[in-house]
Amino acid sequence: MIYTVTFNPALDYIVSVEGFALGRTNRTDSELLLAGGKGINVSLMLKNLGQESTALGFVAGFTGEEIERRLEEAGCHTEFVTLPKGASRINVKLKNTEGTEINGRGPDIDTENLKLFLEKLDTLQSGDILVLAGSVPASMPKTLYRDICKRLEGQEVSVVVDAAGELLTQVLPQAPFLIKPNHHELGEIFGREFDTPEEIVPYARKLQEMGARNVLVSMGGKGAVLAAEDGRVYMAGAPEGVLVNSVGAGDSMVAGFLAGFLESGEYEKAFRMGIASGSASAFSENFATLEDVEALLKKM
Repeated sequence: MIYTVTFNPALDYIVSVEGFALGRTNRTDSELLLAGGKGINVSLMLKNLGQESTALGFVAGFTGEEIERRLEEAGCHTEFVTLPKGASRINVKLKNTEGTEINGRGPDIDTENLKLFLEKLDTLQSGDILVLAGSVPASMPKTLYRDICKRLEGQEVSVVVDAAGELLTQVLPQAPFLIKPNHHELGEIFGREFDTPEEIVPYARKLQEMGARNVLVSMGGKGAVLAAEDGRVYMAGAPEGVLVNSVGAGDSMVAGFLAGFLESGEYEKAFRMGIASGSASAFSENFATLEDVEALLKKM
């Protein structure tokens, strides 16, 4: 089973406001309400690709109930810890104002409820996959991803980490199965900028030397690079298409990689599936369907 973790899920209220102006009453041209959060995005895309997963994390209040309802309606399994106070956040995303977002803070997570969550992880079994995605709320330890990886030692669980900065680098000694920084996050780690896939290769190798088994680096419209555990490096440009919505494209890439690897056991096929899934979602209003992904695979 694949388990995804979203510590601070949200209802994403995605709106288009033509001619948006500060200090005035603005009216929407289109509206979309989705259950959001990086781990949740992975679960939703996995479902579209025919893979089952269980979404973990924390929910609270009426917004938390709606997040769970929408995930279950989409066919995803959930095992959230329900917090007694507060409400899961609502994020407002303005589509046509250069990516302007207003993200809520979310509820505080106390030590007792964090313990309940960690106890759920103790039930994971050999062969399971755990996806840790996104940031950690301010009320939680900044070493949480590392602590989780250490807690799982000996359980033969494959850990995937899609995070930035120290959250990512701290887990490397625990040999995660896959890490997926984008090229900006990779640049922040090593203090430089990357313009081409070729420039990324030696730094992806460095992350392997630091402990990661597989390093998948996304570059948006420039494609992606995979430094694989089998010693090979794979590079590919992004397929041609019209960008519609980049939100969740990186999460779709993670889902596609996992789906491709579980189906084939081959890194090349997993890499191709990851790129096709990320691109297909970027070319769609919402997450891509399996048919969308397969159509792109034929063009790659």
